[in-house]
Amino acid sequence: MASLVAYDDSDSEAETELVGRFTAAGQMKDTSDVARPCGRDFPTGVLDMSEGGALPTKHGSCEDPAGQRLPLVRLWRSDPGSCPSQRLQWPRTEPEVTCPTSKHPHPSLWTSHAPAGHVSLAATRFKQAKLSQGTYNSSEPSFCAQTKSETQGHNGNSLQRKRREDCVVPYTPKRLRQLQALSTETGKSKDMGTQGPSAGKAAAPAPLRVAPSVSEFIQPYLNTQYKETKISRRVLFHLRGHRGPVNSIQWCPVFSKSHMLLSASMDKTFKVWNAVDSGSCLQTYSLHSEAVRAARWSPCGQRLLSGGFDYALHLTDLETGTQLFSGQSNFRVTTLKFHPKDHSLFVCGGFSSEIKAWDIRTGKVVRSYKAAIQQTLDILFLKEGSEFLSSTDASSRDSADRTIIAWDFRSSAKISNQIFHERYTCPSLALHPREPVFLAQTNGNYLALFSAVWPYRMSRRRRYEGHKVEGYSVGCECSPDGELLVTGSADGRVLLYCFRTASRARTLYGHTQACVGTTFHPVLPSILATCSWEGDIKIWH
Repeated sequence: MASLVAYDDSDSEAETELVGRFTAAGQMKDTSDVARPCGRDFPTGVLDMSEGGALPTKHGSCEDPAGQRLPLVRLWRSDPGSCPSQRLQWPRTEPEVTCPTSKHPHPSLWTSHAPAGHVSLAATRFKQAKLSQGTYNSSEPSFCAQTKSETQGHNGNSLQRKRREDCVVPYTPKRLRQLQALSTETGKSKDMGTQGPSAGKAAAPAPLRVAPSVSEFIQPYLNTQYKETKISRRVLFHLRGHRGPVNSIQWCPVFSKSHMLLSASMDKTFKVWNAVDSGSCLQTYSLHSEAVRAARWSPCGQRLLSGGFDYALHLTDLETGTQLFSGQSNFRVTTLKFHPKDHSLFVCGGFSSEIKAWDIRTGKVVRSYKAAIQQTLDILFLKEGSEFLSSTDASSRDSADRTIIAWDFRSSAKISNQIFHERYTCPSLALHPREPVFLAQTNGNYLALFSAVWPYRMSRRRRYEGHKVEGYSVGCECSPDGELLVTGSADGRVLLYCFRTASRARTLYGHTQACVGTTFHPVLPSILATCSWEGDIKIWH
């Protein structure tokens, strides 16, 4: 059976005339003395379909050079600008293709089951494959689908290999694939996350496994006034669950929910524990892609504010697990503090010369505090939020001016930067609950005492020594009654000092690595929580 191809021209309604004649062997030869039909403007240049490239080649006739029957015609995908010169060329010598007699699920447009000598106007049936002055849109999957049915012949392997070359998927560079995958994951997280005031939201975690309620152990002490703090002696719970160093811990500030303990870790998570009744983990939050350096309870005890080395800030609802606020800072966050009066404001500092105040209601920065420093280590509010202190890493060989800076919260002005004049940095600050003084942990392996009112003079009489800091961000805190001071140590010890006499009250040996966080329970001061660089938390009673 001889299979011929007729070209379709949308500008003409006349059918294509048969140009040429058939030989006895069933082959077709071009007759140069027969004129082409009018309306067909086909130059003699055809496209070479060889693997070497698509170069135009001149042929004087359309004779099959090998004397074989014509196989299926392929369309060559070329530059859209050269569409008028696209041609269907007689292919080179190929083995004979035997089309199956069974009915194809998708009939080929280039084959026919008509009797021999019948010319099938396939191009008129396939209007989509139009060669016109413009663009040519070929459906590559349709040719791939035809290949499956056409390779059932006796020599289908070689033909299938050649067909695959026409269906080659363009190579996409690895960097472009990674960017596409990242954009897809970002789009999915935005669809799953709760919409908040700002962009960059992560998927909301599940609600708490146990709804926050009043602890049976704490409830009898809620309405009583304690008079003194008892020194802890033994370990009540040993909390393990973090896979990295624990940076900070904090009890819930609401007395009725103070059995819950918040911890932030370098393993990119922060957790909420029931550290009084059972010592179990209530929930794990994995909202950050880098280490979580700071996590704080909101003053209402219903929200959790977290910041980390991924420049992200998240405010999460405790009970529902939804994100109420999500912001992106321009530096790595190392410290966070809520405003003591206006709970919709918080300040954050980190690896930057700026300290920024955020408004949760608008999701924007409302104030900025600039200083000639490189990093903010800790922040402490004074006088009900009208002033705050910041400890920095600015120090010189002889003095450490700008190590502690006092700021006016409303005007963003510096009140004083000549507070601490020794050559040590202060990784943490703590306010005394009853007296107008504050404590500063120094890298000189001692606690310094300062006045909390201007001009913030340092006490020369009292200094709390005996522990080691050695570059760690070792925290310190006062007991609720103000009689004891507790601090960690780089060698894993926990030291308690008497506030009045600066003498050592007790030393607890609880950790094998640096103890960086210590905090007293707000209702039961005899309960003490400590965390270490090895990733564990201990509750002392």
